[in-house]
Amino acid sequence: MTRPCLPARTEAQALDFAPPPRSCDAHAHIFGPFDRFPLDKERSYTPEAYPAEAFIAHLDELGLDRGVLVTGSASGTANDIVLDALARYPQRLRGVIVPRLDLRDAELDRYAEAGVRGVRANLYRLDGKTVYRNGVGLEVLQALAPRLAARGWHAQIWVHAPDLPELMPALKALNLPLVIDHMGRMSTQRGVDDPGFRFLCQQLAQGALWAKISGADRNTSSGPPYRDVDPFAQAILQANSEQVVWGTDWPHINYYQADRMPDDGALCNLLSRWAPAEVRQRVLVDNPARLYGFAG
Repeated sequence: MTRPCLPARTEAQALDFAPPPRSCDAHAHIFGPFDRFPLDKERSYTPEAYPAEAFIAHLDELGLDRGVLVTGSASGTANDIVLDALARYPQRLRGVIVPRLDLRDAELDRYAEAGVRGVRANLYRLDGKTVYRNGVGLEVLQALAPRLAARGWHAQIWVHAPDLPELMPALKALNLPLVIDHMGRMSTQRGVDDPGFRFLCQQLAQGALWAKISGADRNTSSGPPYRDVDPFAQAILQANSEQVVWGTDWPHINYYQADRMPDDGALCNLLSRWAPAEVRQRVLVDNPARLYGFAG
């Protein structure tokens, strides 16, 4: 039996800047209703129900027009919940799924038509040990890569940046655009001079991958207002702000202390600390439009 997660905050701090039109929260999850979209039995956590309309309300509260839904690990490889949301909000949403090895071409075409633009692999380890159950590994990406490339999809990689140098040759061999989650899931205690984080920034500067400047609440060692994360996000933006996107990681699953539950307004306001308006335009609008294929 997994431990129930605390609910997300119901109100967000006011923003200290106006998000530009067509701004995008490029990393979030939805769950439920559970009678239609049950959780996987082998999950690491048990979230409350956060259906598609709750995510739309989250976007509206922050003044964001677009969002990217990523199949959560608690859903296993059941992607119907994301497909249902894409069908309901086709102009506002795009998706990243966790793929099964036996996906047929007809299924991939159906997903692409619905608005899926990538697949996620769970390569996140600490001290060599898997942190979360579920997800798929590199071998699934390797088997599917030619068919994913034919549809213009990318591979979103959940990985600890210190492991990236060893993994990068195999990831590059996929011949897919690569998107690294949550700033390489770097604990700020390791410092920006960590070799794995430096490698991430070097690869980003060379255009070999994209990065999400999400997960400040996961990477921090000091907690809100997450000032210890500033050097990491700024290093990523300085490396190549044209291949960076941002997301809240709503609804912030796997939290069990109320005082640690992130405020989405505060997370959004980090962008005004990290980047001037012209860079925010790229990160919130231009880059996600290219990566996820938003029209207009």
